[in-house]
Amino acid sequence: MAENNHDAAEEGDNQLLSALPKKEGMWKPFFLYRGCWLTPRSVTSITLLQSQFAPRPDDVVLATFPKCGTTWLKALAFAVANRSRHPAGSGAHPLLTTHPQDLVPFLELPHRDVHPVAALDGLPSPRLLSTHMPAPLLPLSISALGCRVVYLCREPKDVFVSSWHYMNKVTADFSLDMDATFELFCEGFSLYGPLWDHVRGYWEQSVAEPDRVLFLKYDDMMADAGKHVKMLADFLRVPFTDEEVSGGAVEEVVAMCSFENLKSLPVNSSGVSDRIGGMPMENSSYFRAGKVGDWKTHLTEEMAKKLDCIVEEKLRGSGLTF
Repeated sequence: MAENNHDAAEEGDNQLLSALPKKEGMWKPFFLYRGCWLTPRSVTSITLLQSQFAPRPDDVVLATFPKCGTTWLKALAFAVANRSRHPAGSGAHPLLTTHPQDLVPFLELPHRDVHPVAALDGLPSPRLLSTHMPAPLLPLSISALGCRVVYLCREPKDVFVSSWHYMNKVTADFSLDMDATFELFCEGFSLYGPLWDHVRGYWEQSVAEPDRVLFLKYDDMMADAGKHVKMLADFLRVPFTDEEVSGGAVEEVVAMCSFENLKSLPVNSSGVSDRIGGMPMENSSYFRAGKVGDWKTHLTEEMAKKLDCIVEEKLRGSGLTF
């Protein structure tokens, strides 16, 4: 099946949307679907996935809240999973000529003019897929079949700052005031938000099912990328051999997928792509700073304390801290 569902995705399921809470404040209205703020087309795609997506036992889903290192995780996972065919040191590696966002497709985002489920069904196994959906919105068939999930989270203040920059860059016709957007973020109003519910959902799954859900922190990965690349390889069931480790294969993956290297590649630093239909974005918009602690140059001490207190309260009792 390959129908043109662009208009339907843009308008969303009007009957469902009319019954959902709606809130203004971003570049378009967001709708609260099962506790998560979404665009109309995301609501449509997610409900479609929940009823029609057919997972496979060897599927791996890379899950992130927006602006938590999604592109980096996609590059790392692709490089690790495919290194037998594409060694990191190869001059013909797909990451040198293809944007990481195109190598690991999103579950819930419309795939240009192709029916989203049909686009996913056409991919060969084993599939590396990605999502911004919170854990409760993933199709139940994913957990029922035992599909593995890699979740990457990031320090909430850095998430906010990165999100604010990104939204202002890709929504040229809409300017977001930082102070106003921060207040909305603290209320839980952001795309795929609230952030704390998103993080806590995957954290609790990782505690309950550590063999199925790998929970990673962006700051920890930045501090010791090699350690986490090996951890990722073990989880993906393609562990590095002793020969690979001694031969520098881990370091090659880390170097090729480093923020600086990815940002410098022509395929990522130039050009415009319309990956989801109707929202062209510069390839470079996925790469800004990638720093840990960038919030310190943007948020006041009062703002930082406010968000810290909210996150601490929302995660209380979970065992997860930032």
